[in-house]
Amino acid sequence: MKKLAIASLGLMLSVGLIGTALADEKAVTGTLEDSFCFVTTGAHGPDHKKCAMGCAKKGIPVALVENGTDKMFILLPSKNDTSLPNDVIDKMESEVTVTGDEYDKSGISYLTVKSVK
Repeated sequence: MKKLAIASLGLMLSVGLIGTALADEKAVTGTLEDSFCFVTTGAHGPDHKKCAMGCAKKGIPVALVENGTDKMFILLPSKNDTSLPNDVIDKMESEVTVTGDEYDKSGISYLTVKSVK
């Protein structure tokens, strides 16, 4: 039984490392958008900055819309149980470059926020 438990633990750790290795670090340049208003009403731009900052502070997912494409990334904090950095919230509706790990799940693209410039 002890050998089975050790083997199971080893397998779980191996799978966890493979999942981490599959994440690709990427730098994406685009505009930070309040996903609710952007998707449901098309609201965006400098006149929408105050609303977008308020929504981001309340937990509405922040989207990064990549320049030159229609690709949208949902931003995630760099580690679990944390919020997005203030750099993201302060720069809502601005063009930025976000560097982080890219994940795709069920047709949705995510990007962890390691840096914002």
